[in-house]
Order: sequence, then structure tokens, then C-alpha cells
Amino acid sequence: MQQRLFALRGAISVNRNDAQDILDATTELMEAIMERNTLVPEQVVSCIFTATNDLNAEFPAVAARALGFDRVPLLCAREIPVPRALPRVIRVLIHYYAADEHASRHVYLGEASALRADLESAQ
Repeated sequence: MQQRLFALRGAISVNRNDAQDILDATTELMEAIMERNTLVPEQVVSCIFTATNDLNAEFPAVAARALGFDRVPLLCAREIPVPRALPRVIRVLIHYYAADEHASRHVYLGEASALRADLESAQ
């Protein structure tokens, strides 16, 4: 089976700047991405997480490591603080290998679904 490198995006809104809320939201997002794309951590090359400036109580990567991404390079960064941006959002960009015929299914949850309303498959 021929495989190739894919990339997909996801985002989720977080209720509060609380460590457990950040971990719970990240877990929900990563589980949804893995389920919708039939992924396992062994297929993943890397994950880049960003968080809006109002989320600093925990690293989103901590939740990913707990889901089995402990051998995957994970990076956390700040989202650009655009004044009209949606608050309390965690985003992720995932690079992974899958069968050539695979179609990436982006995942946007909670209030973050408004970020990509144009992607019907992302909701």
C-alpha cells in the first residue's frame, strides 16, 4: 500500500484558562482527530500546537503525550494576537503518513467551529 505525507488542522475552544480545562479540551480535540482520520500516534510525524494569549495555564502537548504521542515531536507556540480573534482557542497542525487514497478530515470543535465554517467536513 502506497503511503504519503498528509497534514491536517484542528481547533477547539477552551472554557477557562485552567490547566485541567486546557488538558481536557486538547484531549477532546486529539481524540476527535484520531477517530475521524483513523490515526494512531505511530503514523504521526509531528504536531504543532498554538494557543491564544489568554491560555497559559498548561501546555497542550501534555495532553497529547498522555494519549500516546510521547515519541512524536510536539511543539507549543503562541497564536498571533489579532484584536478580533476568537479568545481561548487551541489549534493544532498534524503531519502524518496514511494511504495514498486517504482524505484528511479537519476538526473544529466548540466555538472554534466558526473558524472554518467553510469546511463542512471539519464540523
